[in-house]
Amino acid sequence: APAWQVSGLAEQLEERLFHLYGLHNELIQERLQELAEVMERVGQAEAELRQVCRTVEAAYRDLCL
Repeated sequence: APAWQVSGLAEQLEERLFHLYGLHNELIQERLQELAEVMERVGQAEAELRQVCRTVEAAYRDLCL
């Protein structure tokens, strides 16, 4: 194949890879965002559970002591 054909193919491949890399990057960003939101909800759930535990502890103390 002539050199100009090879460089043309290389250019096409480069463009395609660049495009794929961009899509892949977007997907990763979305997943990281979702993960951050999930972790935030987990943190909130933990805080609520700690509050429930403290409430139960207080009630238990009031009943038993």
